[in-house]
Amino acid sequence: MVRVALITGASRGIGAATALELAEQGYRVVVNHRASAPQAEEVVATIAASGAQAVAIKADVTVPDDVTAMVDEIDRRWGGTDVLVHNAMTPFAITSFAKLSWEQLGGKLDSELRAAFLRTKAVVPGMISRGYGRLIYMSTGLSRHARDGMITLGTAKAALDQFVRYVALELAPHAITANLVAPATVEGTRVTEQFTAERMREFAAATPMRRLVRPDDVAKTIAFLAGEDAGFTTGHSLPQGYRTMKG
Repeated sequence: MVRVALITGASRGIGAATALELAEQGYRVVVNHRASAPQAEEVVATIAASGAQAVAIKADVTVPDDVTAMVDEIDRRWGGTDVLVHNAMTPFAITSFAKLSWEQLGGKLDSELRAAFLRTKAVVPGMISRGYGRLIYMSTGLSRHARDGMITLGTAKAALDQFVRYVALELAPHAITANLVAPATVEGTRVTEQFTAERMREFAAATPMRRLVRPDDVAKTIAFLAGEDAGFTTGHSLPQGYRTMKG
């Protein structure tokens, strides 16, 4: 059976690497984007050139009607979503607590959980009816290990982590797994573009392998969780690129 994978925020970075990896493994791939059609179509073209199937769908993952329309289109085209990769990053402020406003913190919490809630709600009924599903969410080690300036992202991802654990518990009897991938600093993403080269070297030096996590590293871990062999792995957070794995 050919499985269908929906990757949100898949026009670049981790999302694009994941789309290419899953396509190579035989999945039909949905490349979701919000406002980057040329890049998304380039990912689709690369996948098509390899002989696999892919489609780009524009949708804002925080808007209910957009999410519903996207999932409905996947249902019509390919019969449903078997794998959801929750990758799209909603905006957040890099700031200290002293300068932090509730609008910044509350806004990030709202957008983070709203996106996860809407997408999960949209695909789970079909997964239950088919008796199969893989839910994979992008988190970060900042949800457990604090770093200066990252209070909004770390707090929002900590809330996401717990949301996923509850989803995993409830959906396990339906053969649906829910897991998190939590990389350290990933090179070539919108987040890392905000840091200086010196700061990036510091991040790399702090990892066991003395380099930043690459999008392909994350994509391969996601591919494992998406596969048949991960059917008894649920409710877990898989860290990548950290010196310690406490907590």
